Amino acid sequence: MALGLSDPVASVLGMALSIGMVTVDSADPSALSRFWASALDTTIITDYDGEFIMLAPPPQGGPLLAFQRVPEERSGKNRLHLDLGAPTGGRQAEVERLVQLGATALGERGDPAVFAWTTLTDPDATHHM
Repeated sequence: MALGLSDPVASVLGMALSIGMVTVDSADPSALSRFWASALDTTIITDYDGEFIMLAPPPQGGPLLAFQRVPEERSGKNRLHLDLGAPTGGRQAEVERLVQLGATALGERGDPAVFAWTTLTDPDATHHM
């Protein structure tokens, strides 16, 4: 029996790829990596002269994050953002902590009775939730 895309279990079992790292383009990778290291309670493990900086895996899990210098300015909306998780009932405290680290809170979204989130930007003005 041939396994194909019509068999979702076989498709998942046959998958060999995983997300190893998310790399963020930045005009200032040093500052941005320090922000995210503090935000995620991790450290910088590799720094190639401020041009490419990689963080250690966060203790809560997730892919590695890296930041690379790019010469061009970002234009338009982000095509990717990070959805950050906070402990139940702890979202507002985490938002306040991230703002103290240099994030900007843009506003609350959703329905607090059902599903809500806060939209923030990091110090490079990249939108995250």
